[in-house]
Amino acid sequence: MTARTIAIRNVYVMMAYAFRGLRNEGNDRVASESFEHLHDLFAEMLVRGVGTQVKRGLHRDYLLHSEELATVRSRIDITRTVATRSTLRGKLVCEFDEYDPDTPHNRALKSVIVLLIRHGDVHSARKVALRRLLPYLDAVTLIAPTSIRWNALTYHRANAPYRMLLGVCELVVRGLLQTQDAGTSKLTSWVSDEAMSRLFERFLLEYFKVHYPDLSPKASAVDWDYDDANALGAAQLPAMRTDVTLRRGQHTLIIDAKYYSKSMQPGRWGKATVHSANLYQLLTYVKNADVDRDGSVSGLLLYARTEAPTQPDLDVVVQANRIGARTLDLGQPWEQLTAELEDIIQWVAN
Repeated sequence: MTARTIAIRNVYVMMAYAFRGLRNEGNDRVASESFEHLHDLFAEMLVRGVGTQVKRGLHRDYLLHSEELATVRSRIDITRTVATRSTLRGKLVCEFDEYDPDTPHNRALKSVIVLLIRHGDVHSARKVALRRLLPYLDAVTLIAPTSIRWNALTYHRANAPYRMLLGVCELVVRGLLQTQDAGTSKLTSWVSDEAMSRLFERFLLEYFKVHYPDLSPKASAVDWDYDDANALGAAQLPAMRTDVTLRRGQHTLIIDAKYYSKSMQPGRWGKATVHSANLYQLLTYVKNADVDRDGSVSGLLLYARTEAPTQPDLDVVVQANRIGARTLDLGQPWEQLTAELEDIIQWVAN
């Protein structure tokens, strides 16, 4: 999937939903601007968002420090004091907490700002704006972007604005490539399909949460509908988790989001078909979720539209369950894109 397949403005709006940043200050005017390159969009979001955060005050946390001191502070680390022979120098190794800005969140921000400055395809004026942010992060350790543990970053009321900022950073880093010969990092002109796939899934779920809370949107687990009396090794069955599940009354729609460079697979005699593995997976979800065997559960494969001449357009009933595959054009104007999303709601029968 090429960079031209997705409108850059739509990437911003998708991120706003996916990272729950619809009302973030500093980003509200970004969607109205035009950007020639995705890195420029990311840079502008960081310039505005981090700039706003600096005015509010960077996120701080109590962090444990260990240091050799001439006076006692907080707790004495006897083991390290003995091992380093600090007493011979008239000192003790002490452990103490400090309310410090050198948090994992700020380290990730600084790391990606430097990455965009050095290797991003960013307009010179925005690089200057990014450099102006660095003095405010002097007390923050610069780490390797690939060492950031995204899943370990937690959010609460005090650091909620960081959610979208670090969502930007995560997409930047997941678009990182290592050059074998030079041993340095460079950024691709477009983030990886894996990163965009995760964004696509998050966006769909959050979109329905915002606009259709009555459908109880969630990424839910599907239990295997097996016979307990004759189950052997059932613990070895893989977990099943949907990207999006919508419910209205007795009716359920399972949506499986897919972001591929090719949304169809070549079949026999050159005939293009829906990816068989995707279809089998969805059908497995639907059949196991429909425990009453009454056809109340439907399944939809939703692909990000590609530039291929043939696109998925499937709507069939398989053993009483409605199964389909269609595309969502992420390159069209946002208003038309949302119209396509609204049409999906019709799959959840009244």
